Amino acid sequence: MTLTRKGLILAAFQCLLVLSLSGKLLYDRSTCPRVWVKTARWDPNLPIRGRYLALRLTPERDAQWYPQTYGQMVLFFVPEHTLPFETMRAGRDAPELWAEVTIPRKGPPRPIRLAIKKAGQLEPLRIN
Repeated sequence: MTLTRKGLILAAFQCLLVLSLSGKLLYDRSTCPRVWVKTARWDPNLPIRGRYLALRLTPERDAQWYPQTYGQMVLFFVPEHTLPFETMRAGRDAPELWAEVTIPRKGPPRPIRLAIKKAGQLEPLRIN
């Protein structure tokens, strides 16, 4: 077996590994419950690079998924440019930031998207 063939087999295996993880996450997103949860800021000490929002989930006590979401920390990765809601979070009258999360059978919740609550309505944010 030549080095080129071994390299192609290794590359194919790595692609299958990544695609299988993507498939599992998509399957979980389509079959597991998706809920909106209120968030609070959380300041982690993580050595990863990149822009992300570190959020602590703070559901209401009577929420159905309270045990699975209460106090859980999630990271939501955002683009490099500053988003409008980031500057609004500093003040006392700042709107509430909510996260839609998937509740998997095992493991922590997985964030899907963010929303701002205005006048009792959730407005999903367009983050691209």
